[in-house]
Amino acid sequence: MAADRAVAGGWCDRCGEAAAVGAHDGCAAARALEPPRYCGHCRRRMKVQVLPVGWSAICVAHGEIRG
Repeated sequence: MAADRAVAGGWCDRCGEAAAVGAHDGCAAARALEPPRYCGHCRRRMKVQVLPVGWSAICVAHGEIRG
């Protein structure tokens, strides 16, 4: 599931690179434990807050996602 979300908009939400360039197996494995750092739709760096019960990430253009 995380891998699908990571490439949804054409950008990897962990490394910020184009999803079509290279394999993002390492990114998908890391996303099992980490919140996203980049917006998968626009490649902007997101404001991420990690809480004891989960995380939230905010893109200024696309809003908030939680996990």
